Amino acid sequence: MAKKKSKEISLDDLEEELAEEEIEEIDEFSLDEVSEGEEVSEVFEEELEGLEEIEGEKPPEEEIIDERIYVIPLAKARNGPRNKRAKKAVRYLREFMERHFKPESLVISQEVNEKIWSRGIQKPPRKIKIRATKNIDGLVVCYLAE
Repeated sequence: MAKKKSKEISLDDLEEELAEEEIEEIDEFSLDEVSEGEEVSEVFEEELEGLEEIEGEKPPEEEIIDERIYVIPLAKARNGPRNKRAKKAVRYLREFMERHFKPESLVISQEVNEKIWSRGIQKPPRKIKIRATKNIDGLVVCYLAE
């Protein structure tokens, strides 16, 4: 096996790089300066106000382009071995969603998966009602519609 060559950096180069970067100095603070009557939150009031302003700005939620409700037949999963039925049902669900929605990526929610596997691997439901949403990025998410 070939050894990886490590690049050697001199201390002078490292000091120059650190000097170029702007490093914000942090004020030293000790808990001894806080009187027993004051709480730590009162001391850091200014910082907390700044955090609240940042938290108040929420990024816009992803826009949903399309939302549909399907009743997906999973009876075909009963063909073949008994111990692969629930697995096949999930595969049929994926194929159905790819055929009808043409997603770039597909996410099946945990509640849908639990519904399919609720009675075990041998007895998946014959059909399942799904609410599917598609966003701008082409991501399709399947939710249980009931």
